[in-house]
Amino acid sequence: MNLDTLIREAVEQNASDIFILAGFPVALKTKGALVPLDDERLLPDGTQAIIEEIYHLSKRPMDRLMNTGDDDFSFAVAGLSRFRVSTYKQRGSLAAVIRVISFGIPNWKDINIPDEVMSISERSKGMVLVTGPAGGGKSTTLACIIDQINETRTGHIITLEEPIEYLHRNKMSIVSQREIELDTASYLSALAACLRQAPDVILVGEMRDYETIRVSMTASETGHLVISTLHTLGAANSIDRIVDVFPSNQQPQIRMQLAMVLQSIVSQQLVQGIDGNMIPVFEVMHMTSAVRTLIRESKTHQINPLIASSGGEGMISMDNSLLTLYNQGRITRDVAIRHSISPDALEKRI
Repeated sequence: MNLDTLIREAVEQNASDIFILAGFPVALKTKGALVPLDDERLLPDGTQAIIEEIYHLSKRPMDRLMNTGDDDFSFAVAGLSRFRVSTYKQRGSLAAVIRVISFGIPNWKDINIPDEVMSISERSKGMVLVTGPAGGGKSTTLACIIDQINETRTGHIITLEEPIEYLHRNKMSIVSQREIELDTASYLSALAACLRQAPDVILVGEMRDYETIRVSMTASETGHLVISTLHTLGAANSIDRIVDVFPSNQQPQIRMQLAMVLQSIVSQQLVQGIDGNMIPVFEVMHMTSAVRTLIRESKTHQINPLIASSGGEGMISMDNSLLTLYNQGRITRDVAIRHSISPDALEKRI
């Protein structure tokens, strides 16, 4: 199977990912399940041929993959779709996972992003985090928020991504999209540079390390809106992750800074619905005086109950979201409990 046939089949079947791995047939991930396209297991030569075709199409050298064993990039096929590629070595052979990304940014209402999440687009300064596991839909939510800002106010939006997924056209705002390693050396160097580029909104694709987190927090303190992601689930876990990155003697000061600069934390994951489709589930925490106090006093374990009882302030707890889907008959009991922040408590409520 050649690359063109493969990616067209993936788009036609509305697949989210394509898996190319020696010892297994080419497979698509559709509605959360892996579906082999045929019964023929790929040999190492076959995976290498497909992956070389991907690099040829994207006009990208294979040096990084061959030298380091990993590479991430994106490419587009006119009239079809965009694709985000992660290539890697395994058992001495080449492998790839390709994420299918639509050209257009989806309408946030069509993909069930709640108003409480989209209200983030009204923020003008501080830090907003969108967190959750890999493949949980964070990139799509971020794209919708950036697009909403782009459509509703003027300013300079700078996105730092690895790789670029959704393409943003200039609307009311100017959007500068920078790809790490292609347009700039690293998140850290791009962050330092963008502070001199008159930004109003800065999207940091991922806060991976101490320095990136530190500079992002500094940017959010100086009047910019900084939006970024973490691979954590739940607001309390996200706050603890940031604090734990810093040396213990700096952690009280970091808690003070977070209490001042944080505006909202959105956590999301995708769960399988009874109809087989993947459904996004959200937790939303907006900063209130009570939340700021809990962060400053290192009482993050009290944040989840506070979120659950603060619906009137635009907050949504993950377990309440799951319970609502269960009561609506959209997900099973097992799915709700498996994805819960507090499984025992949710099981009793069900």
